[in-house]
Amino acid sequence: MLTGFHGFHVTLGTIILFVMLLRIFDGDFTPKQHFAFEAAAWYWHFVDVVWVGLFIFVYIL
Repeated sequence: MLTGFHGFHVTLGTIILFVMLLRIFDGDFTPKQHFAFEAAAWYWHFVDVVWVGLFIFVYIL
């Protein structure tokens, strides 16, 4: 269940990145207005940190 839930978040993050790519091609972001892009990066950092915790909890302990 833990890795499946993590996989769901990875899938969601991939969709978010694809949406960001489409928005970049449309020219939606400027140097001063790019919060959605930053939020996508924060989301991926959250997924990374959770994965480190899962790896330690599931595989090491």
